[in-house]
Amino acid sequence: QHKCYLRFVLNILCNYSEERKQPPTQLAAQKEQHAVFRNDADSRKPPLAEVLRKSLQRGVVLSAGSFLVYEAHKLISGFAEVHASFKVGDVIEQADYLYGSGETEKLYRLLVQHKNSDDAELLWRLARSSRDLAQLGTTSAEEKKKLTYDSLEYAKKALEKNESNFAAHKWYGICLSDVGDYEGIKTKIGNAVIIKEHFQRAIELNPKDATTIHLIGVWCYSFAEMPWYQRKIAATLFATPPTSTFQEALHYFHMAEEADPNFYSKNLLFLGKTYLKLNNKKMALLWLSKAKEYPAQTEEDKQVQKEALELLNSI
Repeated sequence: QHKCYLRFVLNILCNYSEERKQPPTQLAAQKEQHAVFRNDADSRKPPLAEVLRKSLQRGVVLSAGSFLVYEAHKLISGFAEVHASFKVGDVIEQADYLYGSGETEKLYRLLVQHKNSDDAELLWRLARSSRDLAQLGTTSAEEKKKLTYDSLEYAKKALEKNESNFAAHKWYGICLSDVGDYEGIKTKIGNAVIIKEHFQRAIELNPKDATTIHLIGVWCYSFAEMPWYQRKIAATLFATPPTSTFQEALHYFHMAEEADPNFYSKNLLFLGKTYLKLNNKKMALLWLSKAKEYPAQTEEDKQVQKEALELLNSI
């Protein structure tokens, strides 16, 4: 319907333009008429009413022409905007397909083309993709470091574009934690509170997101098993250092599993590890076995399988 309307508008404009072009014969006839007017004193000037009438007609036609040009411009602009939005949607759809298929490198090549985008949905996916590529065993140490810092920048930009995007908060927290691995234990502990705040904000925006619930469980687990020297560093950074327990971590891991059963190999692994910390070998065997048998689609899944097998053999 929009296309038909656009053709209609353009046809009117073209017809109006043609009407304004006068053929030579008509121009000559007008010159003769003007000569007659000059020779005829009574008809030398057209009546005032006639002049006003023709002026009004020209004004109406020009106004209509201007209006039609404006409407055509709006319509064309609208098509451009719709096309642009469809393009973003298409990229996201393709990206999600590649992510589900475990095509890490293809996904990164697709999304990195849009690194200057203003769309938060594209940017947090690029942050995730950059991190996933950094995790591959074939990625060099130098490239891994670059990708880790790049992923944080993409997540930060996603947050700047849309603070209400839960995934942007989630991936900002994850990427900030990864960067801490390169900047030392003091920075990593110093960022811990910021990281948890972003995870909590993500859950506020999307309470059913199992991955973010799992991440808070990991945060609790990390502080529960923190060695004494790291606790000492934490005490120098915070008036009241952040603390947690394995029971609290277990609560979040089960909560994540209830939100989305069997959603993530690492949640299964952490359930097994946490039960080991709590000296419950029976439940540890159950969850570690599930982690070992989880279908490996990513490099991280393969690492989980390896660690789960090692822990099972140690029990």
